[in-house]
Amino acid sequence: MAHLSRFLPSRRDYDGLRSSWKTDLLAGITVGIVALPLALAFGVSSGVGAEAGLITAVVAGLVAAVMGGSHVQVSGPTGAMVVVLAPVVATHGVGSIALVSLIAGLLVAILGISGLGRAVAFIPWPVVEGFTLGIAAIIFLQQVPMATGTAGIPGHNTLLAAVESASQATLPAVLQTLGVVVGVAAVMLLLPKLNKALPASLVAVLLATVAAELLQLDIPRIGALPHSLSAPSMPSLDPAALGGLLMPAVSIAILAAIESLLSARVAAGLVGPDGRPSGAYSPDRELMGQGLASVAAGFFGGMPATGAIARTAVNVRSGAKTRLAAIVHALVLLAIIYLAAGLVGKIPLAVLAGILMVTATRMVSRHTVTAIMRSTRADAFVFILTALITVAFDLIVAIEIGLVAAALFTLRKFATLSSVKREEIPGPHEEGDEHIALFRLDGAMFFGAAERVLQEISQVRDIQVAIIRLSQVRMLDATGAHMLVEVISALELRGVTVLLKGVQPQHLELVTNVGVIRSLRHHKHLFTSLPEAVEHARSHVLRNAAANA
Repeated sequence: MAHLSRFLPSRRDYDGLRSSWKTDLLAGITVGIVALPLALAFGVSSGVGAEAGLITAVVAGLVAAVMGGSHVQVSGPTGAMVVVLAPVVATHGVGSIALVSLIAGLLVAILGISGLGRAVAFIPWPVVEGFTLGIAAIIFLQQVPMATGTAGIPGHNTLLAAVESASQATLPAVLQTLGVVVGVAAVMLLLPKLNKALPASLVAVLLATVAAELLQLDIPRIGALPHSLSAPSMPSLDPAALGGLLMPAVSIAILAAIESLLSARVAAGLVGPDGRPSGAYSPDRELMGQGLASVAAGFFGGMPATGAIARTAVNVRSGAKTRLAAIVHALVLLAIIYLAAGLVGKIPLAVLAGILMVTATRMVSRHTVTAIMRSTRADAFVFILTALITVAFDLIVAIEIGLVAAALFTLRKFATLSSVKREEIPGPHEEGDEHIALFRLDGAMFFGAAERVLQEISQVRDIQVAIIRLSQVRMLDATGAHMLVEVISALELRGVTVLLKGVQPQHLELVTNVGVIRSLRHHKHLFTSLPEAVEHARSHVLRNAAANA
């Protein structure tokens, strides 16, 4: 019970509400206005529909605000989720999304309960940014059908689908839709330079919709929307289709967990109008809240949701301090459903395409790309590789390959920091010292460096005693310990006595279990000080000289 209580709402979630409720209220209204066109656009772009996007923003946004682990996170449909959902809709149909949302939500909640929330900290920055760049490219390409007034072509390769949709565009309809897209983009890019307080995306929606009505443009619109939320119901469960939906649900759950935690982590460092960061968050509770949010959205016919960094950033910069702001954002959208659904249905789809195209171009800043490309060749390669695989293949595969590539470069770096050096015997030279080799192992002795160390030590010739210093070894794994066994065995077979000096206390159990001590000629060939080891080595050389005399 004590463990589960960490995931439940408490009065501490609203500390400071008495002093911040006014700014929280205003921030929630602002975010709700900003979230409206995005919710509609992401719903349409995913193939589920504007209704599902709006329902998700309301239901998931409310549940995540109450149950999540961040006080300022705003949740709802996002661009990354659209990229994953579009092929699922194309393959299994719109009716499958509610069930997928339910399954994925349960998986995310289980990840939270199991305490895996902090695992996101192990994802390297170039992988995250490469993943984000790839998503941005896919989101931009997915808008081509709406921007050209053509029907979307189902397919997993977004680039080819965009090219084929553009080739089917006809005059004069394409000029009208492209004109709307350009007009929306111009408003969103220029309005913030004139007045940052105005919600550029909402102003663009209003102006473009009014213009389309006055000019009587014959272009596709959102269409009819419900005037109320439908009653929650259990998604239809088809055992035959369940097997085909399981893997997409797993991919969606992984993506939802990663995106939500990354958004919450970024939000914790964002600074509000008062110059203070928004504060800490609970990763495990955040996963639990996001999982429950997707489950709730599935019951209402919505789509999977995640934390949305763009809306969260607007929330923080608008002065939000408690969960009230995210709750108000959901209530604002709910009011729009009941009061303005008819007006929203008249919005041209090209308007949503323009909003998402501009949003996609803002997802990764030029400064970030420049910083990564100028960092190291390995990081730049991982960044580009992750982005290309995201566009060409699959989001989850991109993260996996990006992590593997980053890990390989890191291991390579560790391996270069590991070295074996032959040193001079300290003190005055004595007769027979030329038959003693003193080696010092530095850095990390692990599977990435073991083979090279083995080769360098084994190549030494014309010695009778080898002293191997281990006091500078900071990391040792089973492969590194086994390497020591092979080095000792190879030298002993050649008649070379091996002495070990300075085994770290934290490594003693490992070297004992792997058999390093057992491979020595005598258990007393393990020393804690270098003078003792050198003295013992000289005694061996003297005995060998006497025996050969």
